[in-house]
This record gives sequence, structure tokens and C-alpha cells, in this order.
Amino acid sequence: MEPHRTDEDVSVRSEASRPGRGRAGGPARHDLLFPDEGAVRGPAHAPSPQDPDVVALAQDVGAAMRAVEEVLRDVTHRRTTEAAGTAAEYTALWQDLSRQVGGKMLRPHLTVAAYLGLGGTDVAAVAHVAAAQEVLHTAMLVHDDLLDHDEVRRGVPNVAGSARARLVADGAAGRRLEDQVVASGLLGGDLAIAQAFALVAAAPVDPAVRLVLVQQLADGIATTVAGELLDVRSALHAPADVDTLAVAHLKTAVYTFGVPLGAGAVLAGADDATVASLRQVGEALGVAFQLVDDDLGVFGDPATTGKSVLSDLREGKRTQLLRAAYAAASPQQRDVLDALVGHADLDESGAAAVRAVLEQTGARAATLDLARTLATRAHDLAVTTVPPPLAGYLGGLVEDLVGRGAETDGRSVPGRAAEGRGAGA
Repeated sequence: MEPHRTDEDVSVRSEASRPGRGRAGGPARHDLLFPDEGAVRGPAHAPSPQDPDVVALAQDVGAAMRAVEEVLRDVTHRRTTEAAGTAAEYTALWQDLSRQVGGKMLRPHLTVAAYLGLGGTDVAAVAHVAAAQEVLHTAMLVHDDLLDHDEVRRGVPNVAGSARARLVADGAAGRRLEDQVVASGLLGGDLAIAQAFALVAAAPVDPAVRLVLVQQLADGIATTVAGELLDVRSALHAPADVDTLAVAHLKTAVYTFGVPLGAGAVLAGADDATVASLRQVGEALGVAFQLVDDDLGVFGDPATTGKSVLSDLREGKRTQLLRAAYAAASPQQRDVLDALVGHADLDESGAAAVRAVLEQTGARAATLDLARTLATRAHDLAVTTVPPPLAGYLGGLVEDLVGRGAETDGRSVPGRAAEGRGAGA
């Protein structure tokens, strides 16, 4: 376990932030996020998102995304139709999954952008691979909701919630009902994982490339499971003792940003160095995104973000924000956190007291500064390793995703691209 530290000591290069070693295409490691000094060259800048070449790439991505959406519609319709000949509950499970597929479509956007930005031209091929990223995301959401005992997603019943409604209508109750709900969520997520691999298998690509794509997907799943397990086990430890950066990296950044970008690069025929660099860009950006997302879960505007500003605090979610606060808190401030965080009956008045501690300890500023540092590194690495239009496109994405934190604390993201939009995902 890591010793308690002040907020000045919460370093982005802490040894606790380097939990393991592995190859760039496999299990993730923190030294991909925090390279040796000088490894990332600067101060180069990506083209503005308004640059004609960046605009053209964004338009091409938008056109290809329509093909991705068509693949998703086709596969969910086909699977649901095929299930009709098996059993009513199996059909219902596919219907539930079909309703949950889709949303911001961030991961497919990243795959398509990397592919087209590195010279790829086969829209049919990238549509299948990009669709696989979205279906895998659906699987992760289904299983994550199950672990969190959540039965609503995007304001509507998720797979487990839909199953519960049907089971209750059929008279199920008690332990039998709960077991059946868990089974539906577990099996639904498994189905989505299988379908993600099926989409890659069906992609019209060279068999050798397909093998690499399958391995990437498998490695991404394994890494995410490692992060999910760390996240679940974190509830057994004090907030200051949890390696929250490892959780963000392994659970979110790799499969959300690293794998989709890497898949697009592999499909485009990029060399190993470019694939590895693009994954590093994605993973650094992914951790930055998670840090900002955690901040919005406490300080954001629910009307804008769609996120509650009480649920993470009521859960006692182990985040870098909370970890930094505990590390820097005075005994009196720790008493406030202990009395309020992790209590299901926390109200807005109590949440305001917690927010005050997060601000007073410098934890919030330190966490958002870390997000900005990671965003800058993602930007700087992109402009030195990928073609300018793709670097500009990713620069717009940095602004869209990480810049959300600037809206709540009044500061900008250093090193990001000029005004404009990236994926719009």
C-alpha cells in the first residue's frame, strides 16, 4: 500500500502508478502513459480542427460511421430473428441487447478515424471492426451494471432491468428472482462478447490481419477484467490506498481508447511503432477522460452531463479525486469525508461539505491538472507519430472530452488543439 501524501506529492510518475509490465499490444502498463522525460517531443502542434484536411477526414469518418451503424442494425436484427426459433427468453435477451447497443459511439469513431487517417480505404472492412468495438462496449456495460447492481442505463431498463420486469410479471420473487436477473445480465454480456468476435471474424480482411485484430480484442478484454477486479476489490481498502490510476487505465482507457485506435491502425497496415504510439495516445487520453468524468460525477451539472452528483459519493467510489483528498486532508477534513462519503443517505447538503474538502485540500485541482498533463502528452505524441489530419482530429477529441473539466473549474486544457470539434462522439 502507498503511504499517505500531500496533494503536492500526488505525482503522475509515482511508482504506485506502474503496476505491471507487458507488451504494447497486450496487458497495459502505466509507463505507456508516463514515458521517460524527452520521449515525447514538443512543442509541435496539431492542425486546427478547422484545417481543410482535418475537416475532410471528419467528413469521411461521418460517412463511414453510417456504414458502422448499418452493420450494427443488421447484426442485431439477424441475431434476434435467429433467436426466435430457439426460445422466447433467448429472443428477449437479444432484443434487450439490441436496445442497449449504440449511444455516443465513441469507440467506433476512434477505429474509423485511425483507419482512414492512416490511409485505409475499405469502408466495409472497417465498419465490421468498428462495430465490434461498440458491441464489446455493450458487453462491458452489461457486466458492469450487474456488478454495480444497476438496472437502468441511459434512463431506461438495461438487460438486467428488462429481465426483472418480465420475471416479476411471470410471478418470480425472492432469491429465485434475483438469481434469474443475475443470470440474464451475465449471459447477455457473454453474448455481446461473442458477437464482437464474430464481427471481427466476418470482416473482409486478410487472415493474418484478422488474427491480430482478434488478439487485440482478447487482450483488451483481459486487461479490462483486471481493471474491473481492481475496482471491485478497491471497496475493501481505504480510499488513499487504492491505485486509482491503475483502475482508470486498465478498466477504461485500454478498451475505450487504446484498442479501438490500435485496431484502426492495424487494419490500415500501419507499422508496429505507429500502432504502439497510437495506443499510447489513446490510453493517456483515456485516463484523462476518466479523471474528468469522475470530477463531473461530483462537480458537474446533471442537466448537462446526465450524471448524478450524489451517486459516486454515496457509493464511496474510489477515484483519484477521493484518493488525493484523503492523502492531503487534515484530521478534521478526514472526519468530514469519513462521516459522509460512502453513505447511501447522503443529501445535497452533505455533498456540498464533501465538495468543499475536495476543493480545500487541492485534490480537485491536482486531479484536473493530471488530466491536462495526460491530454497534453496525448496531443504531443500524436503530432509526432501520425499524419497531421489524424493528429488534428484527435486534438479536437482532446478538447471535446477533456475540455469538459474546464467548463466546471474555469481553466483550459494546455496543449490541446485550437477551437473545434473532434469525433463528436
